[in-house]
Amino acid sequence: MAEISAVVPPGVSTFLLTSKQDIKSIIEQQRHCRVNTIQICDDLILGKYQDLRDAMSGIDIVKVIHVIGEESIKEAIAVALLVDAILLDSGNKYLAIKQLGGTGKVHNWDISKKIRELVDIPVYLAGGLNSENVAAAIKQVSPFGLDVCSGVRTNNKLDEMKLSDFFSRIY
Repeated sequence: MAEISAVVPPGVSTFLLTSKQDIKSIIEQQRHCRVNTIQICDDLILGKYQDLRDAMSGIDIVKVIHVIGEESIKEAIAVALLVDAILLDSGNKYLAIKQLGGTGKVHNWDISKKIRELVDIPVYLAGGLNSENVAAAIKQVSPFGLDVCSGVRTNNKLDEMKLSDFFSRIY
């Protein structure tokens, strides 16, 4: 990853997705990969967001909020004061085997819209996006950006036709 990050032009964000829950491990991952953005997919247990900022000046922090109910609104509002952006996804960190993303399932976009309206930082939308629903998602939620994975893949590989169809529906 460090080799890729080294050749990415300025102005392009390089993301590290991490499920680590302690600051020390996240800092080690970032220093190894040399990305400029960290996407935290689970809750921090050891350390605080300010500890990350102090250790890694200039690194953006994106917190994933798993939209599972109205409680997700409170969680997003609280963390919005501590991070640079929020990504709304369809996982569930409370299950015995956590689902931290990549489920291919759509969540409640009404909740996502409320979150986007209530926070003053960029909000990205993920969770089951595909060419059939992306226009409706954008219209309803008005996110800053989109995160798509399973909706543009076939047999776990990027599908050029699905990707082209997806982008043709964004307007």
